[in-house]
Amino acid sequence: MTSARLPSLHALAHAALLTVTALAAHAQEQKLERVEITGSSIKRIDGETALPVQTIKREDIAKTGVTTAAELMKNISGNAAGLTDGASITDNQGGQRGFNGANLRGIGVSSTLVLLNGRRMANFASPGDSSGVDLNNIPAGAIERVEILKDGASAIYGTDAIGGVINFITRKDYRGADVNLYTARTQEGGADKTSVSIGGGVGDVNKDGYNVFAVIDAQKLGSLSAQDRDFIRSRPLADNDLSLYLSSRTYPANIRLQGSSSSRRNQLAALKAGGYKINGQDVTQRTFNPSAPGCNPPNTIFAPFNLPQACSYDYMQDTQIYPEAKKLSFLTRGVVKLAADTELFGELLEARATTNYVNSGVPVQVFDVPFGILNKNLSTKIPLPDSQLTTLRLRASEAGNRTNEVTSRAERIVLGVSTTRGDWDYSAAVNRAVNTTNDRYTGGYFRYDKMVAGVLSGAINPFGPSGSAGQAVWADARVVDDARKARGVTTTFDVKASGTLMELPAGPLGAAFGLERRRESTSFTPSDLINSNLIAGDRGTSTDASGVFTGDPTRDRVVATSNSRNISSAYGELNVPVTKELEAQLALRYDNYSGVGSTTNPKLGIRWQPNKQFLLRGSAGTGFRAPTISELYRPISYGSASASPTDPVCVAAGNSPTDCSGQPPVTRYSNPNLKPEKSKQASFGVVLEPVKQLSMSLDYWAIRKTDVISDIGIQTIINNQAKYARLITDDADGFITNIDLRKENQGGLKTSGIDVEANWRGDSSEYGRFSASFSGTYVFEYKRQFGAGDDYVSNVGRFLNDQVIQRWRHRASIDWDLGAFGVTLGNTYYSSYADQSTLWNPRTNKKLDDRMVAAYSLWDLSASWKVNKAFRVRGGIQNLLNTQPPFSNQDQYFLSTYDPTYTDPRGRTFYLSASYQFR
Repeated sequence: MTSARLPSLHALAHAALLTVTALAAHAQEQKLERVEITGSSIKRIDGETALPVQTIKREDIAKTGVTTAAELMKNISGNAAGLTDGASITDNQGGQRGFNGANLRGIGVSSTLVLLNGRRMANFASPGDSSGVDLNNIPAGAIERVEILKDGASAIYGTDAIGGVINFITRKDYRGADVNLYTARTQEGGADKTSVSIGGGVGDVNKDGYNVFAVIDAQKLGSLSAQDRDFIRSRPLADNDLSLYLSSRTYPANIRLQGSSSSRRNQLAALKAGGYKINGQDVTQRTFNPSAPGCNPPNTIFAPFNLPQACSYDYMQDTQIYPEAKKLSFLTRGVVKLAADTELFGELLEARATTNYVNSGVPVQVFDVPFGILNKNLSTKIPLPDSQLTTLRLRASEAGNRTNEVTSRAERIVLGVSTTRGDWDYSAAVNRAVNTTNDRYTGGYFRYDKMVAGVLSGAINPFGPSGSAGQAVWADARVVDDARKARGVTTTFDVKASGTLMELPAGPLGAAFGLERRRESTSFTPSDLINSNLIAGDRGTSTDASGVFTGDPTRDRVVATSNSRNISSAYGELNVPVTKELEAQLALRYDNYSGVGSTTNPKLGIRWQPNKQFLLRGSAGTGFRAPTISELYRPISYGSASASPTDPVCVAAGNSPTDCSGQPPVTRYSNPNLKPEKSKQASFGVVLEPVKQLSMSLDYWAIRKTDVISDIGIQTIINNQAKYARLITDDADGFITNIDLRKENQGGLKTSGIDVEANWRGDSSEYGRFSASFSGTYVFEYKRQFGAGDDYVSNVGRFLNDQVIQRWRHRASIDWDLGAFGVTLGNTYYSSYADQSTLWNPRTNKKLDDRMVAAYSLWDLSASWKVNKAFRVRGGIQNLLNTQPPFSNQDQYFLSTYDPTYTDPRGRTFYLSASYQFR
């Protein structure tokens, strides 16, 4: 076990097919220099620390066929419940459609720190439930390697690093030029991808005194409609419990009787007396549809298990499950040698991601509609008085599908100077990072008040299609609007020093010290229409039946916000060689947040290596996460629950489970009185290298969080209404009209598990060289507490509220190389788990039986040919066996049938890439 090869032993979960041993051997031939490794501020020659760091090289990323940072995160076994393109379709994060975020250990996107070249980027600007760097803004074409510290690091980096740190490191000191082309096509069509990357650099810092490198990367991703995938299209919906996930807001519209229980009974009696029937039967249900059982397939269907005398709407028919996107990034870095040991460095990043989301038409309810108006549009009249008022549950299909164009733009400029004096390295830098977002409504949205007026005048035919007068109303009501604009700016000045304090008997006493001053500012600007509370599908409940605002303007309106804060930090770190075999890492960091308070966090790491074949490592420390500006001050926001749970209190009151199910309105609130989250973390691991070709590691980790910042969660609130009555608003009939989701310090979270890794590299022979790697994460526990003193509820192996934490995930690969040729076979695996279960069976008035979601296993195959020193081609197949996502009841992400946070609906995908280098 040589020191040059030790970084491979400490890299956890080499999910992207590492060839560390070969790289390490090459490193022995290079001039040794001090480098800074993620997880430590001390520069050292071999990069080995007491903390487990996974390193993924550029070549390893290419072998998997992924081209974006978000795709790469799916291959990391320690990343769970992250925000993906599919998961962000429905904006269940409350205003953050388009946000892709990493989530190490599954303890929250806001608890994973993402860096670019060791420095912070601005977080996704649009306020919402999560905070973090948008992975869409990472310049994929410039990445040289990714270092993932899967251990808490608040003592090194400050806030956000409870779950770990992901450091994207770009190429440096690059000379020459290269062009990279990539194209991918799916077997069943849709979700195609094309990318082009062009990079180049000039100058040798040591010889010429300078180096300038630049890369431009462009990607275009095609959309994928749910109708284009058989596993969704072929779902049996008509007469089974899957139909419970369909919507009762349909086109043609469902009629829902209004009034008290006695009034509704009288209306049903009048319908029977008048001989009015649905599907040959007397009307016995509160909700019915004159078009049933014909309805309007394939979108609006007759599903009697769900609604015996009404229609049901399959929103998946109109949803794009993979969005169209365009991503463009430009990164340039420059270094100028001012003196023999002094350099001036700079970096400029410009990145822009534009994503188009397409969802089903807006679901609306229109109250107090006279039957006299409805009968004008019906061939068979409903035998109720013309003045009798009722409610329409309508899908606004005539307005078109909801379409949003979300743009996330990142800018970052870094300017600094570094120098070396003897055994000490010094640096100072200014980093200004900006993220701006714009959520533009481009289709399907409309003014609620104008639509209601059109229905009540008879111009809009809710049973369709509307005539010219109705179409004119829809056209006049249409909204195309830059609905939400946000901007976040992070400006940082840092100085640090790293070197040797003294020589101890066992070796040099390494040290690092630093100061940091950071200013964070955010602004949010809703459009005038958002402020008016009149956009259908984006309204609060503080309105009357016609949409006129009736709430408290100081509390209930969406308002523009602008907030900022200052952070001052000081930190120190020691690397103490206790003996030749035993080394200790000591770190301490102080942070002060204006308006929040101060915190001091220590960390201790131990590394013991008695011989070349055996190494023990461990760490313990505390961490914290300051509440984000969004969590403290974000404006009120309105929407609907993305899930459709059954309200058990409503059922107990004598209502049918169908009437008591649906997507209740929700109102999201920030909280200026939030306290920081606190954590305690520990890890212990062993690394073995019994023979030169084989290395293995096993690391135990545990995290305990307190004062966790979150809302309670819709599923938990509805299942425990007596306890959370303050968060629920009901109408006179006991139906939920609003749920408050308030950010609070809820309680605790505890999770623990092990990371397992094995890497083998065979000897070369006339038949080539074989190598293999395996990395996995097994979660012992993941428990959440929703209030101080409450019982902990397990989330491991079970979908709870908004996520699932699989007990086991792994990435494995086998490589074969012979001369200019190479082949890689890879596997990514996710274990089974208990499905989300929030609905009741209307035939039994009991909760649906729990079910298990099957394990998910994907195989990938790639092959490469190095034609000559300059030209290489690679081809591959992602999802080699065309495995469909396992069926899931979950509807948290509005995509019932599967869970988009870890599965891939694209199916078998063929890709081809080519790269050419000019030297």
